[in-house]
Amino acid sequence: MRRILLHIYDDDCFEARLQVALDIVRRCNGHLTCMQAVPYDYGMPGDFYGTTAAQMIVEFERMAKEIREQIEARLAKEDVPWSWIKGNGSAAIAIAQHAPLHDLIVVGARNPDGKAAVPSHLVNELLERVRSPILVVPEKSRSFDLDGPAAVAWNSSAESAHALRAALPFLKLANSVNILSVSEKKDTELFDLPSTKAAEYLADHDIKSDLTELPQDGSASIAEILVEAAQARQAGYIVMGSYGHSRFREWVLGGVTRDMLKDPAIPLFLSN
Repeated sequence: MRRILLHIYDDDCFEARLQVALDIVRRCNGHLTCMQAVPYDYGMPGDFYGTTAAQMIVEFERMAKEIREQIEARLAKEDVPWSWIKGNGSAAIAIAQHAPLHDLIVVGARNPDGKAAVPSHLVNELLERVRSPILVVPEKSRSFDLDGPAAVAWNSSAESAHALRAALPFLKLANSVNILSVSEKKDTELFDLPSTKAAEYLADHDIKSDLTELPQDGSASIAEILVEAAQARQAGYIVMGSYGHSRFREWVLGGVTRDMLKDPAIPLFLSN
C-alpha cells in the first residue's frame, strides 16, 4: 500500500495514528497525505448568531493553522514524502472525497471528546462513505510492525472475504497469519465461506496461515474472544469485515463491529 491518507485533528489518538502512519509509509515506500478538515458549519451570515459564528470561524482557522505548522515542522524531519490537504466542515466528507485514490485511511479509535466506551462517529461515517480500507488506531499505539504476526477475524461472510482481500499487501509482509473463527450459529444462506477457503485463498498468494476455531461459552462476547486470541498470538492488528447486517440493525442491536470499535486494544483493519 503506497498512498496513505491520515486524518489530521488534535485529539487523544493523533500521536498514535501519526506514528502508525509513518511506520506504514516507511515500510511500504509510500506517500503520506495529511487530511485536515476545519470543523465548522454555521448558518447564513446576518442571522442572530452571525457575529459570534464569524468570530468562532476565525478562531478555528487560527487553531488549525497552528496545528498545521507544528505537524509540518515534525514531518520535515521525517524520512517520508508527504503532502497536505485542507478542507472545511465534516472530516468524513473531506476524507471521503479523497479516499478513492488512496490505498488506506488511517484514523483514531476515539471521538474527539475521548469517550472510550462509544465507537468513533467518524469511523462509522467513513464505513458508510468509503470503499478504501480503514485502519483504526487506538490511543496507546506508538508503532506498527508490518513484519510481525497478523490476525484475521473470519465469520465466513462476504465482508470478511472482502477485508481479507483488501489486506493482502499487509498479510504478505507478516511473519505469521492467524485466521480466527468463533463458533456461533450462522445463517447458512448468507455465510457459506468456511475458514479453509480463506486459507486456500491466502495460499494461492503464497501466504501460509493457521486456522483456529474459538469456542464461545457465553462468558465473553465474540469481540472479546477475538481480541484475546489475537493478543495471545502477539498480532499487531486484526483484519475484519465490517457491518455484515444493515448499519441500522448494527447500531440498535449491537454487533461484532460495534463491539470491536469500543476502545479497541489493538489496531483494526476494516473493510466492507
